Amino acid sequence: MQSRKPTWDACLDQYLNYLRVERRLAVNSLEAYASDLRFFSAFVKSEKVSSPGKITESHLLAFLVDLHRKKLKGRSVARYLVSLRGWFGFMLNEKHIAADPTAQIEMPRAMKKLPHFLSLKEIDQILQSCDVKNPKGLRNFCILHFLYATGLRVSELTGLKVGHLDFEAGYLLTMGKGSKERIVPMGREAMAALKKYLEEGRPLLLGKKQTESVFISSRGTALTRQRVWQILIAMARQAGLNKRITPHMLRHSFATHLLERGADLRSVQTMLGHSDVTTTQIYTHVSATHLKSLYDKFHPRS
Repeated sequence: MQSRKPTWDACLDQYLNYLRVERRLAVNSLEAYASDLRFFSAFVKSEKVSSPGKITESHLLAFLVDLHRKKLKGRSVARYLVSLRGWFGFMLNEKHIAADPTAQIEMPRAMKKLPHFLSLKEIDQILQSCDVKNPKGLRNFCILHFLYATGLRVSELTGLKVGHLDFEAGYLLTMGKGSKERIVPMGREAMAALKKYLEEGRPLLLGKKQTESVFISSRGTALTRQRVWQILIAMARQAGLNKRITPHMLRHSFATHLLERGADLRSVQTMLGHSDVTTTQIYTHVSATHLKSLYDKFHPRS
């Protein structure tokens, strides 16, 4: 007797569970995959497709056309296609479908957007505007300094615990994407700022509360990612900087400045926690742009 094929929802639940348990995807990535695939499922169900095994290349092309009609950019369309390829590849391996309908569909070309980053002068400008005489000002000074000095993602910063810091060795331990641990050097100035905050600022913010989180609010609880964004925007405005800065912009600045000063790509890849060096290579384009601007400015025949 032939076994029944799993339903749409069962196939999707299996795949998301696989991503969570075996691939160990971070919560944010898992939610992004789930959102993309549920959106696709709703589309094909509206087209009266009864099960994943009934999907054809024509259905997928119709879905991609629908995304273009909704004026999604090439990068967003490509993200949907990546999500679908992963799901159909999984279902093919599990023998839920006989063929992968995404196999012959080309990835839409999208221009790689170069990351925005701050100059060293702009970073100094913001740091100098901080009022380090009060606990929150000292904390904010340390957040900016630390993001730039370590290249941490904002989620890694807010998840940082006191026990993850090793001042003697000059390293910290962080948990990156996919729950992968990595060791990141801190740097002398960043460690000095952090020690001052831990000794003089954090105890006053903490009060009678107890938490292992390094960066905390005035209520003694761990800062959220949204709150770190707000802090950085306010700091830039206070410094008179006409830019909306983000935690990722400081991560971009960290990588760009390292490469401009001669760091090798593999080392920067390791410090950023990129699983693939091609992700880090975008910063080489930024560095090339920087070198071209220097050439145009200083070479007599530019």
